[in-house]
Amino acid sequence: MSARVRVLLVEDDLRVARVNRDLLERDPDVHVVGSAATCAQGDALAQALAPDLILLDVHLPDGSGLGLLRHWRTQGRTTDVALITAADDEFSVRTALAHGAFDYLIKPFTGARLAELVARHRARHTPTTPTAAPRLDQASLDRLLGISASTAEALPRGIDPHTLERVYLSLVDMGRPTSAEEIGDRVALSRVTAWRYLEHLVRVGRAQLDHQYGLAGRPAKLYRASGGQVSGGQAAEPGES
Repeated sequence: MSARVRVLLVEDDLRVARVNRDLLERDPDVHVVGSAATCAQGDALAQALAPDLILLDVHLPDGSGLGLLRHWRTQGRTTDVALITAADDEFSVRTALAHGAFDYLIKPFTGARLAELVARHRARHTPTTPTAAPRLDQASLDRLLGISASTAEALPRGIDPHTLERVYLSLVDMGRPTSAEEIGDRVALSRVTAWRYLEHLVRVGRAQLDHQYGLAGRPAKLYRASGGQVSGGQAAEPGES
């Protein structure tokens, strides 16, 4: 089951804010709790509503969203903030990231990319165990930072990093052992393609493989998200799933 996400929009174009709200709330577990058109309104609503995620524009009538982000960080506010803006210059991007923005979308963007942003926010706040320890291992820290486990490795031919992350986040959202067919349906991939991505996740330690016995024919192969160590092993043929 997906975690509920309470979102604050800080966007001065009312039409854009309405479109973004509609895109976000296609996910029934996302709720836009407020919308601000200025830095002052955004600051007030961030304090009053305590959202889980803030989507922030750069160019606002009374100042810069980058200045507002810097203000929040100096005040100790650690809420996840992502920039959604037409500001495509390197200075704005670097400044946003330096002040702790975990993502940056340049307008115009696709609904799928916005959904990916929300999925990354969820993954950053998904505990590895029901009672998470106060200390972090590297895998947990990378997830908190929004870093894909595949970033530091050379991906096999035919494995796209963005699709790989979508498959992994879908596996996390399912919260139970899941078949390649189910994952394929969730991320619009064929069963065999989903199988290939899931087997790669098993090889690098981000997923575990279970077998469901007791049915006619070969045992079903089910996958679940894992925070385990990197492991080797070869994938079985697609016909075995």
